[in-house]
Amino acid sequence: MRSISKIMAVMMLLVSLVYTAQIKNAKTKTVKISGNCDMCKSKIEKSGNVKNVATVNWDEASKMATLTYDPSKTNQQEILKRIANAGYDSESFYAPDDVYAKLPSCCQYKRNKATTKYGHGHDHSVMKDSMSNEQDHSSMSDHSTMGKESKQSDSPLSKVQSHYFSIKDALVKADSKTASVKSKELTDAITAVKMNELSTTEHNVWMKVMNTLGTDAKAISETQDVKKQRETFKSLSKNMYELLKTSKHSTPIYYQYCPMQDANWLSTESAIKNPYYGSQMLTCGSTVETLK
Repeated sequence: MRSISKIMAVMMLLVSLVYTAQIKNAKTKTVKISGNCDMCKSKIEKSGNVKNVATVNWDEASKMATLTYDPSKTNQQEILKRIANAGYDSESFYAPDDVYAKLPSCCQYKRNKATTKYGHGHDHSVMKDSMSNEQDHSSMSDHSTMGKESKQSDSPLSKVQSHYFSIKDALVKADSKTASVKSKELTDAITAVKMNELSTTEHNVWMKVMNTLGTDAKAISETQDVKKQRETFKSLSKNMYELLKTSKHSTPIYYQYCPMQDANWLSTESAIKNPYYGSQMLTCGSTVETLK
């Protein structure tokens, strides 16, 4: 049996080497990822791997994973986000509780609850940067008395929201060029979200929708065909709604519905301005929910 195990280990190493050889400008990092067994190994590696872009090799005994990736196409944080979405905690990201709960009993490793001190899904590199000049998060508000501009009242999702609404406005005007530009800005804003600043509820939803949000924003940015942009905007709006309904808002956000397209969108205006038809049927639709 030991011989078979050794053979399997060698085969897996060879496969890993083949995939690594296909990654251009390969960069390697080693991080700790929680897990228990061979099934965990399979899931961790499968969720982190992207052909010709990234490979993950996780060691069950040490709990250490070697990440090899093309830095021009991805980064360590994106790989660890995918692994967290599969249910496995790392040094940077805490897996959503409901995803962890669905892991088989043999895979439910002992969680380090200390990782939740500053909120689920905390990115420790972000924490270090934000705390470099402060000893305690609770004292951050005191810095306003020192003449420094404070943005603590801003939502960590404010830029994501702002760019989404800009895309919506562009589609109302059938301005595909602006929609493309604003979608690129949305893609950048999604990548820049500081996970440690999200509430637990926001984080759990964010982990579920961020990849789809990024994919949809990228798709809209890569075309100037307004019909294709509007079709993708349906999915973007659906996931944006799932995210924004978990947050508190300083001003109302209106969730509106187009019966002709059987699709929704979000707006900061109560007046109907349909992004799926623009001037053709500008006022077609109704408000179905108000987020406050």
